[in-house]
Amino acid sequence: MQDEDYEHAHSSPIQTPQQLVVVLVLAFAVPVVGIILLTQFVTRGQRPDPGTLAPEAVAARIQPVARVEFAEARTTPRVPKTGEEVYQSVCAACHGQGLAGSPKVGDQAAWAPRIKQGLAALVKNAINGIKTMPPRGGNPDLSDYEIERAIVFMANQSGASWKESAPPSASAKQRTGEQIVTGACGNCHLTGEGGAPKIGDKAAWTKRMSQGIDAVTASAIRGHGGMPARGGFPDLTDAEIRAAILYMFGSAGAKPVPETAASAPVQTAAATPAPLSASAGSNGDELLQKYGCLACHALDKKVVGPSYKEVAAKYAADKTAAAKLSQKVKAGGAGVWGQVPMPPNPQVADSDLQTIIKYILALK
Repeated sequence: MQDEDYEHAHSSPIQTPQQLVVVLVLAFAVPVVGIILLTQFVTRGQRPDPGTLAPEAVAARIQPVARVEFAEARTTPRVPKTGEEVYQSVCAACHGQGLAGSPKVGDQAAWAPRIKQGLAALVKNAINGIKTMPPRGGNPDLSDYEIERAIVFMANQSGASWKESAPPSASAKQRTGEQIVTGACGNCHLTGEGGAPKIGDKAAWTKRMSQGIDAVTASAIRGHGGMPARGGFPDLTDAEIRAAILYMFGSAGAKPVPETAASAPVQTAAATPAPLSASAGSNGDELLQKYGCLACHALDKKVVGPSYKEVAAKYAADKTAAAKLSQKVKAGGAGVWGQVPMPPNPQVADSDLQTIIKYILALK
């Protein structure tokens, strides 16, 4: 009798396989149903704003986080853009929607700690770039004064009451090549910093002289290799950049060339190297600048997305790398390593795209 009572007290309530199946189903189903009911309770009464589904709103959310603008060649200092013009053409891509952690214009809570930093600090951050924001918002042609104007405009829309500085006075006379080199280009070309051809180094300048003054001037305006657009001085006019290059050509032994002369290979005392081919200007780094790729990437450092050297390393052993990168450029992508989504770039010519990809994959 005692054995029967013991067995009854310690026996399992599940006696058949059917009962076991029912218990397992309930063990999974009950929590799921509970979560669904809890979710419906929390979200009850909340409905998505139809305006957020409008085509215009969707397009605004997926637009590029930065844009690069290419200005026309200018021979005189241009009229600075207003703060609102700079905001609409460059800053609104992120600050209009609050993308990538940027403070949204009009959001006083987000702007309050930044306004406390002061205008000078915000201008410095915008010029140098900060977090996911590239230097000068991705537009190297913006002057320091235009950046200040844009920040004043955005801050005043978000709780500040700042006043713009007086516009810089325009130079009545174009600066000479020597003045430009002394005040700007010499920062790198006097020492050869970053691979820049050193002033007076004939061997380093000979190849560049053979390209012709216009080709070298265009490269300096766009930026090339480690050199930023306009040497990092956006207020330099095209004519001033040309004059500076002619001055540096002269320091390497080139015969004097009038600053207004038409483009031609610059003659040196030694034999003139053979001119470059017609396709020589289609270098990978120049095309990256042309299509605005360097607004979010750089050759050897992260900006918004990974550096191109990181991309080359990632696809080093992938035989289908060219096809994958081509698809990503044309159609866009979800971003690399969790970065901001990459917008599509269907405007890139196929021949240029092949040159760009070949250039990137060859980086070490």
